[in-house]
Amino acid sequence: MKASPEAQRRLLDLQAVDTALAQLAHRRKSLPELAEIEAVARELSALEDERVRAQVAVDDLDRDISRFEKDIEQVRTRKDRDQQRLNAGGALREIEGLQHEMATLNRRQSELEDAELELMEQRESAEAALSEVQGRINAANERRTAAERRRDEAVADITKEQEFKTSSRAPLAADLPGDLVGLYDKIRAESGLGAALFRSGRCGGCRIELYGADLNRVKSAAPDDVVRCEECRRIMVRTAESGL
Repeated sequence: MKASPEAQRRLLDLQAVDTALAQLAHRRKSLPELAEIEAVARELSALEDERVRAQVAVDDLDRDISRFEKDIEQVRTRKDRDQQRLNAGGALREIEGLQHEMATLNRRQSELEDAELELMEQRESAEAALSEVQGRINAANERRTAAERRRDEAVADITKEQEFKTSSRAPLAADLPGDLVGLYDKIRAESGLGAALFRSGRCGGCRIELYGADLNRVKSAAPDDVVRCEECRRIMVRTAESGL
């Protein structure tokens, strides 16, 4: 393939734009905020599991406390009824039976109230644990929101740079021979780099230094010959910096 030395030199300008675009795309995919957001998402998932367990513990205690309250209320109702019967008087045997039942009910009420108090203390601890987990969830959500904001700001900056570089690429490519750009694009699609400066006997693409016949091939090529590296197949652009 033939192309003027100036067209080949400008191929390096096109490559510089494409390299910048590739770097911007890599930056977009590897923003530290992305890893942070993913880490926080995993943390929130684990915290949500912990919150559910803590909530279940509180709900179970609430259910048990409610059951004890009903039992205590039933005992109180029975005591009130027995007390009314005692106040009404009656046969000695019946009064003694009521007094015995009242004593039993008092013990039962005391036992239930002690058990309820213990459950309420457990619930207080369970509620504190639930609040602590919710606090960590809130803090993690705040970190995620902040990271998402930084990510969006970084993406906006990158997008602006990409748009600028893309807009400058089109006229640059349009001024170059179509077959040269086609070859360049094909090589770049395969390796990420389509053209590189040949300098000091070394291919700027694969960094391999040429000797003997390979070096002579480059030196003897006509200025408008499009020379490619035998190793990486990239276009080697010769300029005044090449030292030939």
